[in-house]
Amino acid sequence: MADAATIAKLEEGFKKLEAATDCKSLLKKYLTKSVFDQLKDKKTDLGATLLDVIQSGVENLDSGVGVYAPDAQAYTLFAPLFDPIIEDYHKGFKQTDKHPNKDFGDVNQFVNVDPDGKFVISTRVRCGRSMEGYPFNPCLTEAQYKEMESKVSSTLSSLEGELKGTYFPLTGMTKEVQQKLIDDHFLFKEGDRFLQAANACRYWPTGRGIYHNDNKTFLVWCNEEDHLRIISMQMGGDLGQVYRRLVSAVNEIEKRVPFSHHDRLGFLTFCPTNLGTTVCASVHIKLPKLAANREKLEEVAGKYSLQVRGTRGEHTEAEGGVYDISNKRRMGLTEYQAVKEMQDGIIELIKIEKEMQ
Repeated sequence: MADAATIAKLEEGFKKLEAATDCKSLLKKYLTKSVFDQLKDKKTDLGATLLDVIQSGVENLDSGVGVYAPDAQAYTLFAPLFDPIIEDYHKGFKQTDKHPNKDFGDVNQFVNVDPDGKFVISTRVRCGRSMEGYPFNPCLTEAQYKEMESKVSSTLSSLEGELKGTYFPLTGMTKEVQQKLIDDHFLFKEGDRFLQAANACRYWPTGRGIYHNDNKTFLVWCNEEDHLRIISMQMGGDLGQVYRRLVSAVNEIEKRVPFSHHDRLGFLTFCPTNLGTTVCASVHIKLPKLAANREKLEEVAGKYSLQVRGTRGEHTEAEGGVYDISNKRRMGLTEYQAVKEMQDGIIELIKIEKEMQ
């Protein structure tokens, strides 16, 4: 049972949400009085309460979603709140649906989407993973952060071939190394106000670090927002190469570090927007003609469930007609299907761009 002080804070937070008539978060939409009353005194085995789940969305009324999972069990214990939010965000993934088993598929079906090198500037595929047996950020102790980092760095240090590289802990990092990682766009910063409010940045920078291979085409973030963010990327449009590198890396890491997985929701991470496959495949792509016809661009993107953003990510404009385009769907389909849908969509966009005179 949650203690009285926590329940009092929850009551206060619920009142604040109720009063915020212009708040559009999924938290406000689905945290009804009956759901609130049902969940307010529950506590996970690791001690997390509903307050850990909702505090970021209560503090930041401009949140789009507003909830985080303090540990893996929270997805089950607080399902009356998480399930409708997940269904709403991952359109079409109903509360009765079950995410399929992991399936990277035939990795040779992926190709270079832009063999002439005229449109795609760079390609990236990433996924998030959590280490089994450890809670997510708000419940982690300083000792656990350190223990996780040492498991991750020793696992990564044993990688060979193309994946061989170096682990750089944020703790005690020299200014030179820091600058080099900033120049490569590899360094992550302490979390934004949404993560801060969710208690995701405690003991910073303890236990946080970055690994990259010698070619700078494979990157792992340790204990940023998620326990592990595994990223494969390179210049140009060879999605096949990027995907194959990611798959071999994930398989290698999984041999040594078991991942948190849920029968219905797939791979679990801190944020309910990033469940299931957790795979995001994206390109930076120049489409000057389609950029002038945004409706057509959005129409094709919609057909292939692609998300179109400005170059600097969410809420930014396209610089020089360059877009960041990625797969939208992560749940209710396999890894193979998610990336294949993105590949088909990008090939189609390039075809249309060439045809527009």
